[in-house]
Amino acid sequence: MYQAASQQSPSGQDAELHRNAFNAAFSELGLTWFWDTATHHRLQVNADERERIRIYLETQHAHLLKAYDADFLVNAIHDAKKRRMESMSNAH
Repeated sequence: MYQAASQQSPSGQDAELHRNAFNAAFSELGLTWFWDTATHHRLQVNADERERIRIYLETQHAHLLKAYDADFLVNAIHDAKKRRMESMSNAH
């Protein structure tokens, strides 16, 4: 499977930036999700960001799959996370 450099598991300060961007994306979309450091670290076993979101969705919030398509949610979250990363990067 093709994997862009931006989807590889970040480490250190980059990991914290990514975790904060995910949490900002969740908030932007009205989700009450919050990834603490341990959760984010555990999900990084999978290098693909979209797969990390899917795993979390399926294991922690499977009830949402009764109303929403998994791909729709994964893509919406991933796109919001990318916007947040760009916003955070431009702020520095």
